Amino acid sequence: MLIISIKEGDTIEKALKKYKKKFEKVGILKELRERMFYKKPSVRKKEVINKAIIREKIRRSEMDI
Repeated sequence: MLIISIKEGDTIEKALKKYKKKFEKVGILKELRERMFYKKPSVRKKEVINKAIIREKIRRSEMDI
């Protein structure tokens, strides 16, 4: 459950905006999407390795520029 603090003068729109921002920051939706289907540990490991490779390629290309 997400709890947001609202000041006395805040409108509903501001409260919703704070809630949405906190919702994204916590990563609830991302986690739900990841848990919809089971992924084998080997598949998860491959994904982590592939993301690291991509990050490394981007970092190296930025250093060349």
